[in-house]
Amino acid sequence: MPNRKLFLIVPAILVAGACTNTGANYQPIIDGPVSPNYNVDLQQCQQLAASQASVDGSTAGNAAIGAAGAAAVTGIVQDSSDNLGRAAVAGALVGAGADVINKNQNKEVIVRNCMRGRGYNVVG
Repeated sequence: MPNRKLFLIVPAILVAGACTNTGANYQPIIDGPVSPNYNVDLQQCQQLAASQASVDGSTAGNAAIGAAGAAAVTGIVQDSSDNLGRAAVAGALVGAGADVINKNQNKEVIVRNCMRGRGYNVVG
């Protein structure tokens, strides 16, 4: 039974851990000189990335897909409906967590592209 609880907790931990220095707070690695406006440019690019939603309709859709998929697999594998609810909850958490992590990665890309657009040689 402890393993089932672990499946519910792990996605939440992954989402929380993924948010520390990523997404809109991402600080790109710059190769070469930086202009005196670097801090202002970085702040503006981070604000642009932060303006993008972390949770939207696709997050709910991915949670629903995860719930349905996990419930279906559990029903087929166990040939019983005893654990369908738990499987659906776990699947929903995984689906929503994956969507949030993907949106966080997209925010990093926004910061990188914005800084490139301002003339910085972003390498990472």
